Amino acid sequence: MCDDRTERELETHLRRNGLTRREFGATLSAAALVAMLPPVANAAEVTTSEVMVSTPDGEADCFFAHPASGAHAGVIMWPDVKGIRPAFRAMGERLAQSGYAVLVVNPYYRVVHGEVIKPGESYGDPAVRERIGPYRSALSPETCVTDGGAFIKWLDAHPAVDAGRMIGTAGYCMTGSYVFRLAAAYPERIGAGCSFHGGGLATDAPDSPHRLVPQIDAGMLVAIAENDDERDPDAKVLLREAFADAGKPDQAEIEVYADTLHGWCPPDGDAYNEAQAEKAWSRMLALFSERLA
Repeated sequence: MCDDRTERELETHLRRNGLTRREFGATLSAAALVAMLPPVANAAEVTTSEVMVSTPDGEADCFFAHPASGAHAGVIMWPDVKGIRPAFRAMGERLAQSGYAVLVVNPYYRVVHGEVIKPGESYGDPAVRERIGPYRSALSPETCVTDGGAFIKWLDAHPAVDAGRMIGTAGYCMTGSYVFRLAAAYPERIGAGCSFHGGGLATDAPDSPHRLVPQIDAGMLVAIAENDDERDPDAKVLLREAFADAGKPDQAEIEVYADTLHGWCPPDGDAYNEAQAEKAWSRMLALFSERLA
């Protein structure tokens, strides 16, 4: 979970290794970040655009990337707590190069459009976290489902999307739980869900995501940061038990990624771990290939 404690752990890790916070991410374009990432084999030519998606609560500003020709399986990509920004546009474009129609969404659209982290700012700054706090407070398990339904509807209506194929979804940090909620609410459309360093997946709450497993038909990938696991070692156990108890022990790949800190996947993050991020990305591609065919 991304909070003051994870920020302190990250700061300690950086100091121990003689590093400073990487604040360059917000200043780079999506194209520059794509160029920094390992190349995609047989990459498709990609078309990108900024789009608005109508939801029950207003217009959500999103980024859409898809192969320049043909119709493809759709994917909903939910950013982490720092919201939509060049790094996630780059990730969406990169996934589109592998043959998917990817909608990268702004989860904060009810309160603010566009990027919430300004160039030169760091989420490690308490003032920045305080500013983003109200944006997070506007979200709930219910808004996740209503937003997700709107995103599915938008994708299914777009000519670049093959509505006859299942949809995938990926969530990072605070939105890792969203893939569970969306897969449970729309089992007929969500074929694969990926949670990367997701928080709050298995709690004592009656609406904890792991309690939704009986309603999920999608294949699931749960990639857990090592320091998140140290903080909550029971979460992975509860998740595995939930799938086993539902008679679906092989439906989920649940793994703690060694030597990772919370937030290790986005390329603009202080915790970015390229080797393990690439491993997680390859597991997502394998799941999507299997489940969205």
